[in-house]
Amino acid sequence: MTTRLAPGDTAPAFALDDADGARVSLEDYRGRNVVVYFYPKAATPGCTTEACDFRDNLSSLDAAGYSVIGVSPDEVADIRAFSEAEGLTFPLLADTDAAVARAWGVWGEKTVGDRTFDGVIRSTFVLDGDGVVQRAEYGVDATGHVARLRTELGV
Repeated sequence: MTTRLAPGDTAPAFALDDADGARVSLEDYRGRNVVVYFYPKAATPGCTTEACDFRDNLSSLDAAGYSVIGVSPDEVADIRAFSEAEGLTFPLLADTDAAVARAWGVWGEKTVGDRTFDGVIRSTFVLDGDGVVQRAEYGVDATGHVARLRTELGV
């Protein structure tokens, strides 16, 4: 397990390709609150549930001053297909070497069924406009997560 972030930490910088191959950096969001969520694999049931929940609540999050970014170790082509299939209107970023996942403490051992392996642990962070972590949630459940987050944020 990599070192986890906690409220008050400065979020590690990143610059990753989005579904269209354009470079997106955390610095692009300077001055705006942002929800950065890490998901294990595009187009899987839990990841689809979570992404669609963010999509369906994006207007209320945006109205409250929060942008949303999703990050996974998928290839650009895979996140493009996922984004198009689900009509996602927020950036998904390709962290293909998992360097950002490691820097944010979301890469670690996990068990699915009878398999144990290293991968992305579903996690969500809320950053202020200066890139300081306000909330750090590791091992979140995909179902109901966005509704709970909205309640906690007062959105």
